[in-house]
This record gives sequence, C-alpha cells and structure tokens, in this order.
Amino acid sequence: MNKPNLMYFEQDDVLHLIISDEPEGGSVELRPNITAELNEKGELIGIEILNPSAFIRDWVLESAQAKMLQFAGT
Repeated sequence: MNKPNLMYFEQDDVLHLIISDEPEGGSVELRPNITAELNEKGELIGIEILNPSAFIRDWVLESAQAKMLQFAGT
C-alpha cells in the first residue's frame, strides 16, 4: 500500500485523500458530497469530499453544540 496523500483544491473546495495510486475501477457515494473511490477489486483507493469547508464547519459546530448541551445538563 502506498503512503496516503491528502490534497486540497482551494479554488474548487475539494478534498481528496489518495490511499493508493491504483487506477479507479468505480466509486460509491457514501453520502452527499462524499465519494469512495475503488480499484477493480472493489478495494478503497481514495475518498473525495466536495465542499469540505462547509462539511467540516458544520461537523465542528454540531460537536461543540452537543458538548455544550452536555455541560448545561450536568
């Protein structure tokens, strides 16, 4: 297995995690804007996230709000 490589394309707001240099044989949408890239054997070779800035922002805000609710409830 190759060393994973993370690339961010700021102009397009695309985050791409490359796990292997193998050719892509297919892909599976895991959820909107997140795609798993597969080789010919169906093994994961990469992940592409569209609009990761919004995805990460929303995830951080949701996590912070959940923690704040836990603290408020104690």
